[in-house]
Amino acid sequence: MVLEGVGVSAYLGAAANITDKGYLTAAGSILTTEARHNAWIRQARKGSPFASPYDIPLDFDQVYSLAAPFITSCPSDNPELPVKAFPKLTFTGKGVQPKGSSISFELPEDFDFPDSDLYLAWPVVTGPVFKLATVDTDAKTVTCEIPTDVIGPTGQSYAILTSSSTSLTDDNTLAGPAIVPVLAPYLA
Repeated sequence: MVLEGVGVSAYLGAAANITDKGYLTAAGSILTTEARHNAWIRQARKGSPFASPYDIPLDFDQVYSLAAPFITSCPSDNPELPVKAFPKLTFTGKGVQPKGSSISFELPEDFDFPDSDLYLAWPVVTGPVFKLATVDTDAKTVTCEIPTDVIGPTGQSYAILTSSSTSLTDDNTLAGPAIVPVLAPYLA
């Protein structure tokens, strides 16, 4: 289920980078198939097959960060990939969280916190929503509230630790994305 959801986000995020109409049509065809796979798997697992009216686009490095743990090997003659994985950000809750609830994430033991405010960015189709993170440097955790004032995040959502409160780029991403299953408040 996770891989199908990430697949949808990957194809949606990559669409803006495809300039050849033939490739765009092929990628769009794959995207719709991934979305149907995702809906079927969600329903088979007793979840909502259509948890959100919008899917969430992710960029190449964000997708690779989520996919990297599933990659066990590559051929030795494979060229180096032009992507990087960000440090892991792990959702510490169990099950689905309602919008507006407080949520926590763990960071790797060797994570080095910068001396500045940190934010959790929630990518949504209209652009990321930022929440100030409460940081515990000793426990290596960050906490924030799930946004309620936007369409999304609902369903398979993502949170990304960043040093910016206004833009989400690979240059200001510190960790993540973490996968977070979120229910709209009226479904909680």
